[in-house]
Amino acid sequence: MIKLKNIKSFILILIIILSASCNEEFDTTQFISDDPGNVTGDTVYVKINPDWEGFNKPQDIIVGKEPLIYVADTENDRIVMLNVAGQWLGTKSIKHPVAIAQDYKLNLIVCAEFDTLGQTFSAVYKIDLYASGHNIQTAPVRRILPQAADLNKPDRKYTGAAVFYDNSFLIARQGPNNSNLIDPDNSLLKFIPINSGAKDSLIGRVPLLDPNSTGILSVNKVSSIKSFSKKNYDILITLTGENSFKTQWFKYIETQDFTGYENNLAPAQSDLMNPGFFNLPEGAEIDNSGNIYVAETSRDSVYKFNSSGDKLIGFGGPNIFNKPYAVAFFDRTLYVADKDNNRILRFILSTDL
Repeated sequence: MIKLKNIKSFILILIIILSASCNEEFDTTQFISDDPGNVTGDTVYVKINPDWEGFNKPQDIIVGKEPLIYVADTENDRIVMLNVAGQWLGTKSIKHPVAIAQDYKLNLIVCAEFDTLGQTFSAVYKIDLYASGHNIQTAPVRRILPQAADLNKPDRKYTGAAVFYDNSFLIARQGPNNSNLIDPDNSLLKFIPINSGAKDSLIGRVPLLDPNSTGILSVNKVSSIKSFSKKNYDILITLTGENSFKTQWFKYIETQDFTGYENNLAPAQSDLMNPGFFNLPEGAEIDNSGNIYVAETSRDSVYKFNSSGDKLIGFGGPNIFNKPYAVAFFDRTLYVADKDNNRILRFILSTDL
């Protein structure tokens, strides 16, 4: 039940109801917050109907550069391409996709799986949409990980991808073997394009990131990685390992004295960096204003922070989500991969209506 705080709230809900179209309508019962204190004033997220269904345990969603929407339809072993209205434009068969990114040549980079030598390995693929005229079903696919030397390490998992303005990209890798100082499983791997972007070269691990740390600058079981739509190499990561700060903003610094990542938000100086704030964050997003969105699976909730890490709103709960795994943002609309409800949900801020 909605608690109307005042006449302003009542008028707002009337406007929402009257403005709904016959195809897409706003569900005014879906104002549920995980904590009433998370909603400031009359600002709430309003669910847009209908839900996008037909998925099986989707684990990632992105809005591409076109813009088109891509969903990692994990248990259906495929990538689904949709337009922003939700119309299906095509699918690509690929085993157990869990993460997607897109470069500025419109290639998709997908963390998934493949079978060889009687075993299943985690893998990373590049799908060339340009070569097929953006027909995802016929687009060429090239596997870039694992390399031959890694085929004796089936426990390694690739869990996220982030692309930068120059089409270089990072792949998040996790696994149980982290005592090797040269090549621990928990790492970020950097690729740069070669031959005008037709191929990619793995240049190594990102240095100075700790595979086992429980503090800052940790890559202890990275669950997702997101780059900023700016001319920099900053990344936002979520972690599900033993760590007090499970969402971190790594800022790339290049000076005469130091080149590499520093933590952009100080510990305990913002809501985002409060120790223990997150438990199982599986996905994150950054909008054009620098706001940060995090899907927290263990609380069936999505949180929004400003660029300083201050919490602006949190919403959800088991009446709405069942393990939200990923978030994407485009044109005032927030898209959420609601994994265990097998659907994609859309929301818009009440102040944007």
